[in-house]
Amino acid sequence: MTKSKIITPFHNFVKIEGFGGILLFISTILALAWANSPYAHYYTELWQLEFGFTLVDFTLKKPLILWINDGLMGIFFFLIGLEIKREFLIGELNSLRKISFPIFGALGGMLVPVLFFFFLNQNDATSGGWGIPMATDIAFSLAILNILGDRVPLSLKLFLTAFAIVDDIGAVLVIAVFYSSSIKIGLIGAALALLVISYTLSFRGYYSRYLTLTIGAVVWLLFLKSGIHPTIAGILMAFAIPVRQKIYTADFINNLTEITDKIKVSAVSRDPILTREQIEHVDELETWTEKFQSPLQHLEHALHGWVAYIILPIFAFANAGVAFTNSGNLDYTLITNIAICLVVGNSIGITAVITLAKKLRIIDMPSDITNRHLLGVAFLAGVGFTMAIFIASLAFADRPDLIDSAKIGVLLGSFVSAVLGYLTLRLTKRVP
Repeated sequence: MTKSKIITPFHNFVKIEGFGGILLFISTILALAWANSPYAHYYTELWQLEFGFTLVDFTLKKPLILWINDGLMGIFFFLIGLEIKREFLIGELNSLRKISFPIFGALGGMLVPVLFFFFLNQNDATSGGWGIPMATDIAFSLAILNILGDRVPLSLKLFLTAFAIVDDIGAVLVIAVFYSSSIKIGLIGAALALLVISYTLSFRGYYSRYLTLTIGAVVWLLFLKSGIHPTIAGILMAFAIPVRQKIYTADFINNLTEITDKIKVSAVSRDPILTREQIEHVDELETWTEKFQSPLQHLEHALHGWVAYIILPIFAFANAGVAFTNSGNLDYTLITNIAICLVVGNSIGITAVITLAKKLRIIDMPSDITNRHLLGVAFLAGVGFTMAIFIASLAFADRPDLIDSAKIGVLLGSFVSAVLGYLTLRLTKRVP
């Protein structure tokens, strides 16, 4: 595989994430504007509207905000799972040498902010928020790198992407282990049994999108009712999606040539209405095309736009609306602590751990990434918007006032991190 074939899809990924970051910013501003307007009560009431259904003795009704946070975000986590699997099998994390650089950065970006939080926090009521500052928002971060253009090397963008994926793995594990309620073993056992069936079918080379969708929906529901946060179901189902095609390139090209010849023979006129033979040939082409595509790559490509352009902006619009007019209910210490952990914890943690690992010759840093580049991207890692707000909603599920305080801390810390990261990279000279 040539370098251009690798870089072009990555550029497309960065482009989608960059524009998605802009949409996230717009959604956040709109949510804050509405939540602090004379019509703020409509904003609150909208997300508390209940939707659902009842079948015999089974009832599933949730407020709109939970359908977004538990349902739509399940699709987001499914996409994260697809990205993690791809990166580990054929991407930037498929060897120890490739993974060492971002994994040490992610360790510094997760552990040090958490240690900062435990050191700064003196309130037992807010101690559950330790996981909030450990998350990095790839969409916002890549949006800032896109603004900088060729002032930052491509290897820095690759590092940030791989770093964010490793960071996501850590955040998912934290959510599964520490931010799930009392677990019902029977339901978990049923969900795991379905996952084993999915993995077995995938290993044997069988894949059906409809069967996968059905099993995924049931697993999501079982997780929802079991006490483990249902978004984890999205991650686990992603691992059941095969990465390999059913046919190889040479076979596809041979069949493509045969079908093309058949279409040429059956093309008797320029009439826009196809003949019966042509329709059959086109159907045959679609069948072979579906076999040739990697199911994982196809799903990842199909979902990326939906997640970046619709799901995450909706999540931001539903969760970022904090009413500053209710300042009397805010915990300013929590706000300050989270902001400090995002800005200082990430910048110190990432640069210190990578610098130490580099001196110990555990990792090799690309030659076009300077120490100032590293510091700049370490600041950008403090932009923890999406995942940080999501963890905040889990950490303080029974304390709306603390959720609002945590959100403000995330917004403040992310804003400061974004500005510092942008200015650091903007003032860094390009490496020839």
